Amino acid sequence: MKKVYLFKYGLTILLLICAFSVFAQKSTFAGKVVDETAQPLPGATVRVKGTDKSTTTDLNGKFTLPGSDQSAIVVTITYIGYDTMEKVMTANEPVTIQLIPNQKALSEVVVVGYGTVKKTDLTGSVSNLGSKDLNPGAVTSPLQELEGKAAGVNINQVGSEPGVAPSIRIRGFTSLQGGNDPLVVVDGIQGNMDLLQQVPPSEIASVDILKDASATAIYGSRGAPGVIIITTKKTSAGKTSVEYNENTSLDVISKKLQLLNAASWTQEANALGVDASANHGSNTDWYDLLTQNGVTENHSLSFGGGSNEFNYRASLTAINETGLVIGTGYKNYIGRVTATQKALDDKLTLTMNINSGINEAVYEPNGVGNAAFHSNLISQAYIARPTDPVFDTDGSYYRDPNVFQYTNPYAVAKTVKNDVNSNELFGSLRADLDIYKGLSAGWFGSWRKVDGNTGFYEPSSSTIQYAIDNNGVGNINNWHNDEKLMDINLSYKHDFDKKNHFDATLVYEWQAQTYNGDFAQGRGFVNDLASYNALQLGDISKVLQGDISSYKNDRRLVSFLGRVNYSFDSKYLLTASIRRDGSTVFGVNNKWGNFPSAAFAWRITQEDFMKDQHLFSNLKLRVGYGITGNQQGIGPQNSIALVGQAGTVFFGGQTIPNYAATQNANPNLKWETKKQANAGLDFSMFNDRLNGTVDVYTSNTDNLLFNYTVPLEGPFLTTNILANVGSLQNRGLELTLSYRVIQSKNTTLTLAGNASFMSNKVLSLGGNIEGYNIPTNYVGLSTPNSYLVVGKPIGTFLILKHSGVNAQGVETVVGEDASGNVDQAPQSKYRVDEGQALPKYEFGFTPSFTYKNFDVSMVWSGAGGNKIYNGISQDFSMLENIGKQNLLTSAMATGIHSSPFGSDEWLEDGSYIRFQNLMFGYKVNLTNVKFISALRISLTGQNLAIITKYKGLDPQLNTSDLGAGYDYGVYPRTRTFSVGLNVILK
Repeated sequence: MKKVYLFKYGLTILLLICAFSVFAQKSTFAGKVVDETAQPLPGATVRVKGTDKSTTTDLNGKFTLPGSDQSAIVVTITYIGYDTMEKVMTANEPVTIQLIPNQKALSEVVVVGYGTVKKTDLTGSVSNLGSKDLNPGAVTSPLQELEGKAAGVNINQVGSEPGVAPSIRIRGFTSLQGGNDPLVVVDGIQGNMDLLQQVPPSEIASVDILKDASATAIYGSRGAPGVIIITTKKTSAGKTSVEYNENTSLDVISKKLQLLNAASWTQEANALGVDASANHGSNTDWYDLLTQNGVTENHSLSFGGGSNEFNYRASLTAINETGLVIGTGYKNYIGRVTATQKALDDKLTLTMNINSGINEAVYEPNGVGNAAFHSNLISQAYIARPTDPVFDTDGSYYRDPNVFQYTNPYAVAKTVKNDVNSNELFGSLRADLDIYKGLSAGWFGSWRKVDGNTGFYEPSSSTIQYAIDNNGVGNINNWHNDEKLMDINLSYKHDFDKKNHFDATLVYEWQAQTYNGDFAQGRGFVNDLASYNALQLGDISKVLQGDISSYKNDRRLVSFLGRVNYSFDSKYLLTASIRRDGSTVFGVNNKWGNFPSAAFAWRITQEDFMKDQHLFSNLKLRVGYGITGNQQGIGPQNSIALVGQAGTVFFGGQTIPNYAATQNANPNLKWETKKQANAGLDFSMFNDRLNGTVDVYTSNTDNLLFNYTVPLEGPFLTTNILANVGSLQNRGLELTLSYRVIQSKNTTLTLAGNASFMSNKVLSLGGNIEGYNIPTNYVGLSTPNSYLVVGKPIGTFLILKHSGVNAQGVETVVGEDASGNVDQAPQSKYRVDEGQALPKYEFGFTPSFTYKNFDVSMVWSGAGGNKIYNGISQDFSMLENIGKQNLLTSAMATGIHSSPFGSDEWLEDGSYIRFQNLMFGYKVNLTNVKFISALRISLTGQNLAIITKYKGLDPQLNTSDLGAGYDYGVYPRTRTFSVGLNVILK
């Protein structure tokens, strides 16, 4: 009996223990992380203290930790911009954890080049944008995500041609020929603007834009026009993630030029006495025939995981654009992997990045058709008469032999090939080693290779006269870019006591760039079956000089730099740097340049006399000065004398090539230098509800790089030379503000915006070149009536004044004599200063609203103070041309039959306000869904409306080079409507 009793008792105890174990194993720890307004914080990291177990919150701020046999655990919760919090959690009891902001996220880390710095310690002018700050919608380039978001940063999208990224200018033009494109740095890899095309927009974690010289000088010569630093997303330690992003949009043409239709063209042609043979009786809308609605698709799949010692993230992105012009399109496929490995007791960190991209584009043909116009397909659609048929009676494409250079635009769209393909591969490896008590060393290496080719073919059926004369013309252009970079750095950080902090960085950097390519062209093809893929089928007897060419050039840049940061009592912050660059592209006498910078910041709110005030929670004053060098736009051999082919000569019964000097030597060719001073104020008020930044700056660019005309005498073998002559000045004011109007448990409303005001002035253009004085005060630009003038802004319009139309319908201008002649020289007293091509001010307004799971955001942008020369209006308003082309409906009202002038009749105000972006988003509650952690859907509209007095298609034209301010007809701008989906899997 006793044994039976013990058996039953023991069995009961065992069952209770098993039941308790099962129950303990099934216990979970769940909760929700919210911000100071009780809104969910997606992406917060929740880690079990003292272990590697961690997770991140979903889009609703919720998290679940794996089962445990503990009844309670301690977790730490971290989120950028908020204080780290510890929380004791009890098993199976969900909790809500509210994080506390750490003074408006002033402890966020900003990437400033060869390191990072907290916002509290920032001394230079830097715009910092997180992924949540970027523009949503159908974006295919990272630059589109930045439009309207940062003061002093001009993002300019001209038209919507697939694969063509916007241009960017940071604080305006600072060079005439040395280059104005900022340096792009992606996870440490340096490159030019096309590097951005290999960065998936959905994979961007943050963008830091360095604007003033004290910030950019650390990059030396490459950072003179500013620096864009992109940090891509990484996977947090202990987290496994799978995320899918999709966006599909419908792109429609937002505005069309008002041209005469067939009936009105016939009526006006008859009234103007045009011969009836010019009217072919058709009714063709060429613009409608050549255009269509576009579709853009953007798909991205990313996944990652790992532990504290090793983690990785990989992504695949596919972007597919169908163009508005028939036959055009763009495809971009990007694959990337980043991984981090720790070793030597976490003292060594290895970081690897590999990125591969494939681009396939079909562009509208350029350089075709009537030579009197900018010859692309869109301008050809404007030119074509509406009474011309598309096809001739024999079924071939119609062509009028009585019109000079007549081109059938539909034939061009259907038969001409303009294909561009490129493959890009870049990778990097970084090794960071903690040596001893604040002393660390690093090594970084990157390698970028781009291989591309262009195939172009014009068959005789295209109706292009040149192709008809040569029975088809085709060419292939191949290019190969190879860029290597390596740096070795040594850093030391030390706190002397609680008040004195010091850190220093030393860097040696080496860069090598090699570019080579070849070009081949053929004519006279028997048929068009192989197009440009079999140039050997062309007629060898038609080969001309220049049909076959190749090139190879390389350049090297060696740099030494040092930077020191010092802070006292977290109140007074000092940053100083010096960089010495040596480049192979300059003359033998000036290959090296020195570029110093210094900046000081005073955190006023840390002072004792500010402790009792409650108006400012942050107030910081910044001042800085720096010198940067510029070598963009200079070829490897621009400083030496060159000889090249110059036509042919018949000698000894044979035709032999002739040679002549093509470039003058300039052994004194040197660095273009920009000296910039900046003063800024950062502030937060009313318990951090109002935040703002004000910056004022002035910069002088000296030793301007520019091609100057010289006399054919003395040391000069030809009439132009690249030299350092002249100077340019920029001044500006930048303002950024953000105010949280509503901040409650379920609702937030934030009004944010920025504005920048800039003026530039040409200080001098003349100087001494090789002992010869070049007294240049006026330089004509490619834009009609636009000049570089000493004492005036870049692209000043010096233009004749329209005074009417005479009895013969010829335009008249102020200053004409009795014979109808007028002095049209650049310095003519009849030329009047009518403004400038570049905007004087730009702004962005970005309000946002959230209510529970629903969110709305807007982007308004604009610019003004500039003028546009409406070349399209001029070209399509001359009544004398109606017999051979189409005209604008407004042409009749002008009454201008012809004009020998380019007057202010065609100069218009370029100011505008654009409703750029409107997004509605909703986070779907997925409490009981097994495999999906978060789901968000969005609807976005882009380029929804524009307010402007400009009569052309769009006032947002080229502002990226010296040809700014001229409308010659551009690719149409789209209005876009898109649907987006974000899914995070468990």
